[in-house]
Amino acid sequence: MINDVRSKSIDLACQEMLRACEKAGLETAWDRLEKQQPQCGFGELGICCRNCNMGPCRIDPFGEGASAGVCGATADIIVARNLLRSIAAGAAAHSDHGRDVAHAFQLIVEGKAPSYGIKDQEKLDRLMKEYGVDSPALLAAAILNEFGKQDGPIQFTRRVPPQRLDLWKKLGIDPRGVDREIVECLHRTHMGVDNDYVNLILHGLRTSIADGWGGSMIATELQDVIFGTPKPLFSEANMGVLDPEKVNIIIHGHEPLLSEMIIAAALDPDMIDLARNEGAKGINLAGICCTANEALMRQGVPIAGNFLSQELIVATGAVEAMVVDVQCIMPALGTMAGCFHTKLISTSPKAKFPGATHMEFHEGTAGETAREIVRTAVKNFRNRDRSRVQIPDIKTRCMAGFSVEAIVSALGGSLNPLIDAIKSGSIRGIGAVVGCNNPKITHDFGHISMVRELIKNDVLVLTTGCNAQACAKAGLLQPEAAEKAGDGLKAVCQALGVPPVLHMGSCVDISRILVAAAALANALGVDISDLPAAGAAPEWMSEKAVSIGAYVVSSGVFTVLGTVPPVLGSKAVAELLTSGAKDVLGACFAVEPDPVKAAILMIEHIDSQRRKLGLGD
Repeated sequence: MINDVRSKSIDLACQEMLRACEKAGLETAWDRLEKQQPQCGFGELGICCRNCNMGPCRIDPFGEGASAGVCGATADIIVARNLLRSIAAGAAAHSDHGRDVAHAFQLIVEGKAPSYGIKDQEKLDRLMKEYGVDSPALLAAAILNEFGKQDGPIQFTRRVPPQRLDLWKKLGIDPRGVDREIVECLHRTHMGVDNDYVNLILHGLRTSIADGWGGSMIATELQDVIFGTPKPLFSEANMGVLDPEKVNIIIHGHEPLLSEMIIAAALDPDMIDLARNEGAKGINLAGICCTANEALMRQGVPIAGNFLSQELIVATGAVEAMVVDVQCIMPALGTMAGCFHTKLISTSPKAKFPGATHMEFHEGTAGETAREIVRTAVKNFRNRDRSRVQIPDIKTRCMAGFSVEAIVSALGGSLNPLIDAIKSGSIRGIGAVVGCNNPKITHDFGHISMVRELIKNDVLVLTTGCNAQACAKAGLLQPEAAEKAGDGLKAVCQALGVPPVLHMGSCVDISRILVAAAALANALGVDISDLPAAGAAPEWMSEKAVSIGAYVVSSGVFTVLGTVPPVLGSKAVAELLTSGAKDVLGACFAVEPDPVKAAILMIEHIDSQRRKLGLGD
């Protein structure tokens, strides 16, 4: 039994709220994990199959029982099929996000979404040029066609270095259309279709590329067009951003289409007056997960916490409304909110939750919906029980908003200063550290331990998602954190006035890291796999992360995972992913639960790439 809150989270605010929840008898994710023990060993190894009703089937990992399912599927086939289905689900989640943004963009240019506008005309012009069209309406049609097209190519895949594109074509993994690849995943994994584990995994790579260089990149690029391309700004992070005297509204999920409208509504003088009439001193917004990252990097909205903080933030008793859209939202939030006055408000027609009030969002009426949500939160302030309010007095200053454009601007208009710093060794290499939280790992420990080891060794870290929020809470997203970096990286950061860890946005914004990697590789005349760079997801948990890992490796980036994916039931699949892929893709996965050892693996890879480029250690 895990009783010490220090083994659950390294975040002091979370530790305080975990003690409060334990004292109040409130259940959290850690309690539910404990109740699941021991977890299914067959599931952990990936050797169970429910793809038809002859099963469920499972393979005996010790070779004493069944060696194949009823249909004859071996462990290799079952593991590969399960992996492919996870990639399909993850790619569908991120790419559907991209589709929604593309649909909103179409409505905007048609004049059917009056609450929105175009904030970055320069990026819009660049995208029209890239697509070879001369109007926003034609661009909207062309981008929406990326999802349904049958024969490809997906336009943004042409941003990769020519060597990488040639490799994708040779392997048959250059994606045709986002939806086609996802649908084909499900077809191939139906009983009696694709039963070659290599063929299955190759299609998984193709699908993941359609996500990373397709759906996710579409989301990032069009969100910049609609809401503005992020530029560096300062804000704050952790539960101390909640205000005991104001109406606290938490925006949680992954899509900024509604949250941007809620920000506008919360700034409306009429809403602020209403809050004062209800006895509050104003309205305070804060965020969780990637909706928080989107709102942070464009509007400076503070971060209340990351994935595993969500129940604990409600447990402060100070939240009037938790407003959710899609992805990474625990069904348990309704139960926790029911223990307090907090209103859980769901907004997407795709996502309803137990105990939630549903206030459905549509682009054409976004402003009205946002105002109604804020009004509901304000009216709920009178129901707050002040005797139950417990806000940890913990928050940290952070700097966010490092889009690729912002990085290039900070470097004086080109990537040459960064390339020169890498060549000189001032910057040893690039580490992309991303991903979720997972209660199997002490909350934020994997993220922070890895990042600290990397920057100490002069590795510039690019971060998104929950890792970015962990780094914000730990003080690594402020220029003063350069003091924790090695001498070379420290000097570069101090000269530019930036942190050694650059917040690049939400999970879909890993596409920004891909664009930066492609730009660096093209500038050096090499493939992405030749760069002194590595990726990591030290606390990953979601199917989206499976797709992300697949497209990052497919793009040529060595990637270290902190939790073991369910593939160990097949030695052949595990070896293909961790070694065989390197011969084919120039990159592969590694699994290392110890975050410091994982960082050392990344550094060793970076050093080997430096030697190959003639840069030395």
